[in-house]
Amino acid sequence: MSAPEFRELDPPNRLLMGPGPANVHPRVLRAMSLPPIGYLDPELLKILDEVMELLRQVFRTKNYLTFPISGTGTAGMEAALYNLLEPGDVAVVGINGYFGGRMAEMASRCGARVVTVEAEWGKAIEPGDIASALNKEGKVKLVSVVHAETSTGVLQPLEEIGRLARAHEALFLVDAVTSLGGSQLSVDEWGVDVCYSGVQKCVGCPPGLSPITLSQRAWEAVRARGSKVQSWYLDLTLLEKYWGKERIYHHTVPMNMIYALHEALRMALEEGLEARIARHHRNASALRAGLEAMGLGLFASPEVRADPLTSVLVPDGVEELAVRRRLLEDFGIEIGGGLGHLRGRVWRIGLMGETSRESNVLLFLSALERVLAKGGYKTSPGAGVLAAQRVYASSENSSRN
Repeated sequence: MSAPEFRELDPPNRLLMGPGPANVHPRVLRAMSLPPIGYLDPELLKILDEVMELLRQVFRTKNYLTFPISGTGTAGMEAALYNLLEPGDVAVVGINGYFGGRMAEMASRCGARVVTVEAEWGKAIEPGDIASALNKEGKVKLVSVVHAETSTGVLQPLEEIGRLARAHEALFLVDAVTSLGGSQLSVDEWGVDVCYSGVQKCVGCPPGLSPITLSQRAWEAVRARGSKVQSWYLDLTLLEKYWGKERIYHHTVPMNMIYALHEALRMALEEGLEARIARHHRNASALRAGLEAMGLGLFASPEVRADPLTSVLVPDGVEELAVRRRLLEDFGIEIGGGLGHLRGRVWRIGLMGETSRESNVLLFLSALERVLAKGGYKTSPGAGVLAAQRVYASSENSSRN
């Protein structure tokens, strides 16, 4: 085929309310369109330094080694595990959803002996179960958990697990792909040694980078390895030579993605982390109130629900995929389906970053009511929107007092 036969790209403008990516602010897209420059250009090196400092503020850390991996959140997961684990190491991995299982699989590929601590999907991992595993194993290299489990919408409490890991001289690794920028996360205060994320969710960027931060203790463990990291591309000892003071070429960084991340992080700090987290909480509370007013059940336990993502049980007699298709085709709204054994049983609704807006919550609840009604599921007309509006009104009244 000749070039004229291929169409010019014109992707539709969707409201992205799935598990990621989320919608992106025009300021971030404009930054992404700036001209690329060389990977050792002095101006780019200044931008890299600023991105590292911006990330330190969002991670709430003073860690020297804090920068974005060139790749999605899964690359961050691999970088964290591949650099810390060697054959024969013991890794305690908490699993209460799909992505905890992925961490366990990656840890096993490092040659580590993986000890899993499992909880029912929809519930948090009990620190006591982590403690039992640590006491039984004796010498453990690494304890890892997912902060906000994207498959279930559970927000895992971290502080007690961090204390346990430190008491047993184990490194504490946290997956913050869904939580960074939308939930409370204090890397230094909570004793997190390694934390990675993705930029396409609450951070507010298109996908393509994975921020990571390592404590001095974790960085020393990486440098003390007895074997080479199995991935050259993700070897932090090589990447540090580019992001650090030496500025030795490793690979051509995606500088346009770096521009976008720089602007997204600037916007997060302009808003203020506490205000941003409060926004995510307010909108998630309104969404959940609206869903329950429509008679829909929420999957995650009430005390550990993550604000960036809400998992909703599909009612009996409703075709899960058909609802998602109607939302996309009739209203331009994307939501996610279930993963693993939750496939066909839940919807996953994301309110992350730019998507987490009051107008989006009200639009979605209205659209969902109409789609469900066409499928034979009846609710009191307007019940979901009215319940959400009550939450917003209550929030406004509280802020005035």
